[in-house]
Amino acid sequence: MRVNPILDWSYRDVWAFILTCKVQYCSLYDQGYTSIGSIHDTVPNALLSISDSGCKEKFKPAYLLSDGRLERAGRAKKFSPSITAVGNGSGGVESHKSSLLVASAIAVGEEILFGTVEDQLGLSLCRKIHSIGWSVSQTIVVRNDKDSVAEEVERRKSTNDMVFIYGGVGPLHSDVTLAGVAKAFGVRLAPDEEFEEYLRHLISDHCTGDRNEMALLPEGITELLHHEKLAVPLVKCQNVIIFTATNATELDEEWGCLIELTRSSGLLSTMVPYVSKHLQTNLSDVETAQPLSKLCLEFPDLNIGCYRKSRKGPLLISFEGKDQTQIDSAVESLCKKFHPGTFSEIH
Repeated sequence: MRVNPILDWSYRDVWAFILTCKVQYCSLYDQGYTSIGSIHDTVPNALLSISDSGCKEKFKPAYLLSDGRLERAGRAKKFSPSITAVGNGSGGVESHKSSLLVASAIAVGEEILFGTVEDQLGLSLCRKIHSIGWSVSQTIVVRNDKDSVAEEVERRKSTNDMVFIYGGVGPLHSDVTLAGVAKAFGVRLAPDEEFEEYLRHLISDHCTGDRNEMALLPEGITELLHHEKLAVPLVKCQNVIIFTATNATELDEEWGCLIELTRSSGLLSTMVPYVSKHLQTNLSDVETAQPLSKLCLEFPDLNIGCYRKSRKGPLLISFEGKDQTQIDSAVESLCKKFHPGTFSEIH
């Protein structure tokens, strides 16, 4: 048995103990740092900034932070400042076409791993991510286990610009997503009064359990994304966004709200969208293998994929990228290597 007597201590409790008992601590905490990580993602907490007429910005010490939930506000965002959102005709600016943003999708649900239900949200989410010009690095399904969720989130949040996670959100024993996300960031779950108010209006008196338990969110890193069409706001923890959708229709609604918030507040950087072209042919894999390999070397910026819906069916070839001219050139180059009429375009 492991006993941890300070497990429920707040940010203020910890600092009160340190200062009262004169425990030594890192001097950076006196310079406005409240959460110290690596040299690449740690900055002074802006909430402790002191207005000064001089050029050099000054900060109050960490123990003067009034809201302990904002302890990790001193962690730098992963997004590059050079990447900006694409406007929708209302004063936006163009994105850098050479920039590439990468996301991963995590599904939480043992019912998917058991084959009880089909993961339809993953397919839909990948299409939506591509529609804003982002690349998808991985889609992963994990068990309804806090440690499994935490391990995957911790791995993906450091290698992706954004992580989208769905499933495992709610009051059931198997709903461990929020706890897993909190563990991945090294923070605890804490009651959020604003989120609890939303839940109170949503479930009213139909809940037999403790509403506070449902309103526990990762402390200090949570941002609630409000939209008038959503009964409950989306939850964003730094570069992790948690969807509550349970089917494709609900995901459509939540994604639509997320994109609207992006247009108004720049929540997500919207890049040049992907375009594609698809061909089919009755040639064998052996006949097309070498020409396609050379084509991939000739057009390295394109994703050229091949698949068959059945072993005896036609070979389907997809060309995906962000430059329609390049795609057209690649298609033309492939067609020239064979007799006219060997390939036909499909939509």
